[in-house]
Amino acid sequence: MEPIRVLIVDDHTLWRRGVASLLAKQEGLEVVGEAADGEEAVERVRELMPDVVLMDIKMPRMDGLTAARRLKEEMPYLRIIMLTVSETDEDLFEAIKVGAQGYLLKNVDPDQLVTAIHQAERGEVPIAPTMAAKILRELAAPTEPSIQALSAREREVLELLARGMANKEIAFHLKISENTVKNHLRNILEKLHLQNRVQAALYAVRAGLVDKSTER
Repeated sequence: MEPIRVLIVDDHTLWRRGVASLLAKQEGLEVVGEAADGEEAVERVRELMPDVVLMDIKMPRMDGLTAARRLKEEMPYLRIIMLTVSETDEDLFEAIKVGAQGYLLKNVDPDQLVTAIHQAERGEVPIAPTMAAKILRELAAPTEPSIQALSAREREVLELLARGMANKEIAFHLKISENTVKNHLRNILEKLHLQNRVQAALYAVRAGLVDKSTER
């Protein structure tokens, strides 16, 4: 079986060489090259055609996320593991967005790093436990209901409500009964998970359904 070809990208030479030395001792892995920034990484990947790239995020000239995006656009099959000190949600979710195969922190155990490279090559997704927890929290977080959940008529009622009209005025404007307006409002509050007319009006403004300057 051919060894997994690995490219290491990091602007800290000592760190980069240390990881290269560690991986060189592992059976089934071959370090084919190194790069000191994202720009060099793009050039080296084109030249060396590695299977897996270990990519830092914060680097000069071109950061790792930008480099990862460019490489995945050009070579979708390439496996990229972000290996970084960054634990920010922003970097994590951006890495996922650009197509990184994994996200590990630099305090990772050497054996776990080796395992992660094998996992990535197999198409699995190695992620540091603390970062995986962030992803789970994000997925579990309730999302605000969209204005698209409302029917066209309900959006009309909500817009008029946000403009400061009472039920009777809304009914007159839309040529419907006041009772029908009340039913529409009940549906609007339920669909948008809101408690009252004030919350509904504020939601309409935030959603861009009505401009604040047009409110009565």
